[in-house]
Amino acid sequence: MRLEERNDVTQLTSTLYRIEGPNGSKFPFCAGYLFLDQATVLIDAGLGEAKLKEIDAAHPIDTLIISHSHSDHILSWHLLSDRRILIPKETPEMGDLEAMGRRFTGSEDKGAYWAKVVGRPLGLRPLREPDGRFGNRSVLKMGATHLEAIHSPGHLVDHYCFFDRNSGIMLSTDIDFTSFGPWYGNAECDIGQFKNSVRRIMKFPTVKFCPSHMPPVSENTEAALAGFLEGFDRHRRTILELCSPPRSLQKMASLSPFYRNRMPDKVLQRIFEEPMIMKNLELLLREGVIEEKFGHYRRVD
Repeated sequence: MRLEERNDVTQLTSTLYRIEGPNGSKFPFCAGYLFLDQATVLIDAGLGEAKLKEIDAAHPIDTLIISHSHSDHILSWHLLSDRRILIPKETPEMGDLEAMGRRFTGSEDKGAYWAKVVGRPLGLRPLREPDGRFGNRSVLKMGATHLEAIHSPGHLVDHYCFFDRNSGIMLSTDIDFTSFGPWYGNAECDIGQFKNSVRRIMKFPTVKFCPSHMPPVSENTEAALAGFLEGFDRHRRTILELCSPPRSLQKMASLSPFYRNRMPDKVLQRIFEEPMIMKNLELLLREGVIEEKFGHYRRVD
């Protein structure tokens, strides 16, 4: 079936197609961006095995580019393990699933739990040694298409966006516009870096933003990005409110200010939510608007 005939494919330019991931491209999947130029290039492997096999059968993929090493973006990379694979220069050696879990969660026990309930059920496999790595401002050439890699850390150390210089399209990957707002629930995530990354891509002459978990945005793009940035302030205000009366990190996590206790696995929810709460608490402590005593955080009037 031709790409144009699929109801899960949107043609963005003469050579670029957005492929919707299963479940509306929500975790554990993501959208894929396919370039049909002198080479056939796929950005990210979060389409799931069945859909990736279909796309590859119709348009054999030459190169897989990984935007960052979160599980929903590398999900089915192993199906293309015999192709050319390019990853960010910042992506560390992945080791086994337990090592991935330690990196994401920051501890041995939590990492083992992540491997047990996320990595293995998803059939996740650590990336092999790549055929090449790209860095900030690297230009990935695939015929007429010149794709500029933009290092955008904060969501993850190795997170990248990509700017198509010909069309003005920004593949903003996980700088997206979901109602949840910015996600920074891993040990290595950084709010300050994340906000700076958003401001950095705002400076590009973009006509359309194409994230990994939401439809493309071509109207009011500045407002959409400003709204995404406002999500950080919303999170900050939420945690500041939780400091009156004084509460511990554990108590705040039990109230689930971000996930609102919607995750079925409450252990995994806490693994992701506590770092987001703590990063906001650290920010508020530096600002001097809260103080910590005996493990409890209270608002300073």
